[in-house]
Amino acid sequence: MSDGLTDLEADVRADLARIAHPGAAWLEPKIGPDGKPALDVLVVGAGQSGIAIGFGLMRSRVSNILLLDKAEEGKEGPWLTYARMPTLRSPKDYTGPDLDIPSLTYQSWHEARFGKESWQALNLILREHWAEYLLWLRRTIGLPVRNGSELLEIAPASDGLLAARVKRGDAIETLYARKIVLATGQEGMGDWMIPDPLRHLPAGLVATVADDIDFENLRGKRVAVIGAGASAFDNAATALEAGAAEVHLLCRRAQIQVIQPYRWLTFRGFLRHLSDLDDAWRWRFMRTILEMREGFPQPTYDRCARHANFTLHEGAPLESARQMAGGIELQTPRSAITADFVICGTGIDMNFAGRGELRAFAANIATWADRYQPPERERNARLGRFPYLADDYAFTERVPGQTPWIADIHLFAIASTMSFGPSGSSINAMTTAVPKLVNGLTRGLFRGDIARHWASLCAYDVPQAVVTRPARKMGEST
Repeated sequence: MSDGLTDLEADVRADLARIAHPGAAWLEPKIGPDGKPALDVLVVGAGQSGIAIGFGLMRSRVSNILLLDKAEEGKEGPWLTYARMPTLRSPKDYTGPDLDIPSLTYQSWHEARFGKESWQALNLILREHWAEYLLWLRRTIGLPVRNGSELLEIAPASDGLLAARVKRGDAIETLYARKIVLATGQEGMGDWMIPDPLRHLPAGLVATVADDIDFENLRGKRVAVIGAGASAFDNAATALEAGAAEVHLLCRRAQIQVIQPYRWLTFRGFLRHLSDLDDAWRWRFMRTILEMREGFPQPTYDRCARHANFTLHEGAPLESARQMAGGIELQTPRSAITADFVICGTGIDMNFAGRGELRAFAANIATWADRYQPPERERNARLGRFPYLADDYAFTERVPGQTPWIADIHLFAIASTMSFGPSGSSINAMTTAVPKLVNGLTRGLFRGDIARHWASLCAYDVPQAVVTRPARKMGEST
């Protein structure tokens, strides 16, 4: 470790010690059906969201926690897997998982690692450096993380606990917890979408932007990318850079989206208080933002446009597809395009039953369509399938009373968007969203122990001072 990072970690310890108040322990673990202390909170996902949540809990003196991630250490999240852009798209000065502790910001880490001059010269953060920073952050904070662990199922257990079946290697174990947080990023509540016209094609000819694509195998081939968001452009550029003969990007809009609404909404009022609005306003804001989709920055477009064999097709929604001897023919209203391989950058749809950990209660997770019917001109069936969350990010029941225990399962992921705005997985929202979630978790834990706290107060008899009275002699006046 460099001297700069060693000094920075000393600063972190000092900073956290200065703001440790109140430091009193206030939780006692429940005993699970296995006879062992149950976790207070189990966080599923150890990427940037899981790290921030774990940090927030530890600062609130909730230390009986565990973070799980199915990926191996260092491979959590998309940064070293399916993220295919050279840099983050967020400005370098956005803070997030540091939760407003200056010594834990990316800037502090970067300056300690590479020097202040490097920070001054930096334009955007390299994604490899962001992944390295997150791993340093988790280790420096001392979060308990178990990698290579996949959540299989959540079910109710005795004494108000939740049972989480977890697979690690060839072994399956059950962990018991009072609360479970699903910090599962993009696909936490559904699947990456493959447009219907492509579903009948052989799997080896179609992929989504989140798949492990062998781009070297696309050298000399014709590639079509469906969608025109930033991830779609990233995959088109990666194919071009790998030597694809042609890359066609199909945009259903008449013009590609270059406005980035997430830049507009990055202010405290919106990030902190969207969830306080009534359903009509929340729906109106988030439908407008999500239907716009995220725009892409100039370097993302230039990365494709610099290649003469790149073609952007605007006003070209996919109507049909068929496999022929010469490849895959994709029909759009404007023309037919022939490709050897298709990459889908068309987003994620909600599919609760498709997630094994949710399958047992998927049918009773309330959606926005269950709770709110917008005016005709504002309707959007896809957004209506998003989960309708309580004010602490917890699932709510479609039919009250059938699965009351799901109120202890909290979702902090892309699927939280309709209820809370860009909270789960969004760097720009973390410093306001994570404290809101942590406050909800600690509120639930406190209320669950209210009888114990009342008994503790009633029994509290620790004196603050010792009062002595000098002895008086008989006959002396008082």
